[in-house]
Amino acid sequence: MSNNGTDLTTGFISSIAAILLFGSNFVPLKKYETGDGMFLQWVLCAAIWLVALVVNLILHCPKFWPFAMVGGCIWATGNIAVVPIIKTIGLGLGILIWGSFNTLIGWASSRFGWFGMDAEEVSKPLLNYIGAGLSVVSAFIFLFIKSKIPNNTYSVDTTPLITEHVINKTQDPDPDYSWVDKLSTVQNRLVGCSLAVISGILYGSTFVPIIYIKDHSKRNDSIYAGASQNDLDYVFAHFSGIFLASTVYFLAYCIAMKNNPKLYPKAVLPGFLSGILWAIATCCWFIANHSLSAVVSFPIITAGPGFIAAMWGVFMFKEIQGRQNYLLMILAFCIILAGALCTAFSKI
Repeated sequence: MSNNGTDLTTGFISSIAAILLFGSNFVPLKKYETGDGMFLQWVLCAAIWLVALVVNLILHCPKFWPFAMVGGCIWATGNIAVVPIIKTIGLGLGILIWGSFNTLIGWASSRFGWFGMDAEEVSKPLLNYIGAGLSVVSAFIFLFIKSKIPNNTYSVDTTPLITEHVINKTQDPDPDYSWVDKLSTVQNRLVGCSLAVISGILYGSTFVPIIYIKDHSKRNDSIYAGASQNDLDYVFAHFSGIFLASTVYFLAYCIAMKNNPKLYPKAVLPGFLSGILWAIATCCWFIANHSLSAVVSFPIITAGPGFIAAMWGVFMFKEIQGRQNYLLMILAFCIILAGALCTAFSKI
């Protein structure tokens, strides 16, 4: 990348690819029962790690920085809530909410130099502030969009790999139900939106360790002196953190379930595909961070997938219906588009 024009072109193409993949990566799972999501989380993260291994080999195994794994652990922690979010408020609304808060945290930490990072400068700060502000405004609009989650969106032949074979009259009528299935409509909305906000905050912090290493690599007195400035060189460490954390969480889940976890075999291949799509999208995001800087890429990539996910929710899954909801969505999308354009032009 020898000139600014090439950087911008590469960055925006990578951003578009990331938006399309992030907005679609959970679609393969919609027709399959996933229970409480803990098993799915582990399958998805295993696929993510395999993609990272391939990328690492292509890059000839750059130096491994363990601190970069922390960002992966943060992401995996936020991702535990994805299945409950989708089951309570839907794919489209879930991604819209967590994407907005992801935008706010990721942009602000880079712009103002939080967590020990260097503050990033742009050629037109006012446009950058407006773009980030519009992304935040869109989050509040999304909270008023009501989604309708079908009761049976998965195949009738999907059954747990391991089930409880003990007759107990005090058990629930259907032991395969997760805690999410027992919530009321109001509780669904409250839990789903709250989890989406928490996940968004954690997602927005996932790149902090990598940016910290890159910033401190320029200082001779730092332990990270001489570290690579290419974001892709940290993919393997970042994704290794994701797989490590997800494995720890899954083992803890198995212990809590007294070695009787709910495992759904029908969700394995769709979950693996979802993980691969997410991993490729994140690699594109790493490229965009390198080409555009995080202060520009975050508002664009985190806001964009909401549009793609909502289109899936409207046209295929019928989660979002009604004239009022459609008008709110159009308003939110216009705000997101305006914010993305302001952010993009702030770099030029």
